[in-house]
Amino acid sequence: MSIRSKIFCSIFLLALAACQKQTESQQVATNSASVATTRAQTASASTSAVSASQVATQQKKRIWVQYPDPNTPLSPEASLGKQLFFDATLSASGKMSCATCHEPDHAYAPSNNLAVQLGGSDMQQPGTRAVPSLRYLAFTPKFTRHFYRPSSEGVEDEGPTGGFTHDGAVDSLSLQAAIPILAANEMANLTAGGFTERLRQSPSAAAFIKLFGADMLQRPEQALERAGAALEAFQMEDYSFHPYTSKYDAAVSGETQLSDAEMRGFIVFNDVRKGNCAKCHTNQIGPGGRPAQFTDFEFEAIGAPRNAEIPANKNPAYFDLGICGPARKDLIKETNYCGMFKTPTLRNVATRQVFLHNGVFKSLDDVIHFYAERDSKPEKWFPKSHGKTELYNDLPKKYRENVDHITAPFNRKKTDGPVMTEAEMQDLLAFLKTLDDGYRKVGH
Repeated sequence: MSIRSKIFCSIFLLALAACQKQTESQQVATNSASVATTRAQTASASTSAVSASQVATQQKKRIWVQYPDPNTPLSPEASLGKQLFFDATLSASGKMSCATCHEPDHAYAPSNNLAVQLGGSDMQQPGTRAVPSLRYLAFTPKFTRHFYRPSSEGVEDEGPTGGFTHDGAVDSLSLQAAIPILAANEMANLTAGGFTERLRQSPSAAAFIKLFGADMLQRPEQALERAGAALEAFQMEDYSFHPYTSKYDAAVSGETQLSDAEMRGFIVFNDVRKGNCAKCHTNQIGPGGRPAQFTDFEFEAIGAPRNAEIPANKNPAYFDLGICGPARKDLIKETNYCGMFKTPTLRNVATRQVFLHNGVFKSLDDVIHFYAERDSKPEKWFPKSHGKTELYNDLPKKYRENVDHITAPFNRKKTDGPVMTEAEMQDLLAFLKTLDDGYRKVGH
């Protein structure tokens, strides 16, 4: 039996055998410990194989995956949130809504290749970070400085985890929604009062008043909170924010098979000696059959190159330090966190036009090569300064020691060469494309 067939047997055989037990909202799947070879068992893409005993063990680990029901109607609050989401009159320019940057047809992310988007009262004010997707945020935990994970030695401190936005600054989607509503370079309402005045005159006013009462518009801070709560309800309830219609989900559910290249890429994804992507972009089934989120919600300092396309970066003294500022204010003194940004989900990653928090890369292929070659070919990714390659140049020199040199693939020496072959990188790219929604029909 081929490598691909053996692995598919271990991943999908029981899913297919249990089809009679499936319901519209439940699909059979395996835990990623069952789906993939375990980290201890994983080998390279060219030599990996799963023994019959491993297959039998993996088959016993299958669990149910609970997919959302696409036919669930929106609550009144979520329906209001939907209207607010698309209402451009709520901005100072009258031209920007949430959907301007978070486009529904592009996984609620921008469809253009700008590193940062333009907004403000004149729609000419640039942001400072790449706009993330709003899909698959429902299970984001609250921010904590220390997340303790069980390990063979008791518990291990994984460091900062959770929160919304690139720096984990807020603990709910409702608070996250308020950021662009007020930001001078986005919807530019500046104050709760400014937002409430525009809301009062907007097409959304009638629905807001019907739900919360006309007197709520006399209390700007509370009105902003209610609007944020409605936007959160929309994102939590509407199926389009968590459709799980990727080829990967279809394969896990036994509806299709990954190609040879995609399967090899899946092995590279999980291999601790190769991509090791699953270390941060976990593909484990969550509590209650929660589908794999492809993020551990933790923070990493990967040392991304500086992006000259960001206007703020024209100032050589300006640095986006992630958790420790400048956007986030409460952890400025926690300098051991400087340079850390939250690990995003990899779902729909291949639909993006720019990558990483600063949008420095324009293709997913470049991102994969950067991860594989950051330490073995630094001259390819970083500029020279005074005749030497300036590593991690988007961080002040005093914080560059925070960059991860321990976790594969970032544990290489220059003499080691790239951690993956070109063929393995292309296979990994093929697998990552299976995480894009749109393969399965709605309702699967």
